[in-house]
Amino acid sequence: MSLSKAEEQIMEQVWKHEKVFLKDLIDSLPDPKPASTTVITLLKRMQDKGFIAYNLFGNSRQYYPLVPKTEYFSNHVNGLIKNFFNNSAAQFGSFFAKDANLSTEELEQLREIINEELNRKKND
Repeated sequence: MSLSKAEEQIMEQVWKHEKVFLKDLIDSLPDPKPASTTVITLLKRMQDKGFIAYNLFGNSRQYYPLVPKTEYFSNHVNGLIKNFFNNSAAQFGSFFAKDANLSTEELEQLREIINEELNRKKND
């Protein structure tokens, strides 16, 4: 399941703060600030989707993420690979390396990451 752009903007702040009250969440959003009713509606939808939960402190709710940011991002990338690259990570990697205008330094960093992962998998 995915989030809308508005929900992602809110989720970014929830991930950033780890635990956040509504007022602090709204304060952390860029101007123009959305109405608190809008944010409450988005939070409710995100809760229904299983992305966040909250603890009650009197009448205040402290929201926290249920889905780690890395997991959400990983699901997005895997969906992208499935839908646009015939479920081939190699095609995705080829496109990324050739068409993303990466510098030589960035490509070398990617190569190092791939080599480290290859070594880790070989040793498992």
